[in-house]
Amino acid sequence: MSLARLVLASGRSVDLSELRLSSTYGGMLEGYPCRVVNEMKIKGLLRFAAREFPKSPVHLVPPPREYPDQYAGAFGPVEVIPSVACVGNFRSHALNPTHDPVLYRSFLTVVWFQPTTRVPSGCDAEDDLRDVAWDELAEDFEL
Repeated sequence: MSLARLVLASGRSVDLSELRLSSTYGGMLEGYPCRVVNEMKIKGLLRFAAREFPKSPVHLVPPPREYPDQYAGAFGPVEVIPSVACVGNFRSHALNPTHDPVLYRSFLTVVWFQPTTRVPSGCDAEDDLRDVAWDELAEDFEL
């Protein structure tokens, strides 16, 4: 049973089978949100996703970046990405039409950022998440 079903912009339905949410800047004791901090967070999430879902390819939906402060600190200008970091494992029907539809599914683990803790579902998901190029990024696996 899936947590939610999303409809991608391509029309493909994908099931969200597992979702991990975390605060983008949670636990940040020093410094401020900037490109260096954001890149470290993104790389850490990609490593986490690859470790937790070793059989699934991993894809990053690049987060939108905002620059609310005109002054640069020691690490450059303030750069803010959405406050909720998400790692989701998705599955759908097989990509290869010759694969047995009972035995095969396609899988993809996606890392993305969103402003709320709301679980994406249906057509009500961030546009960048719905625009994932499933046919190019996902892989088929035998169950």
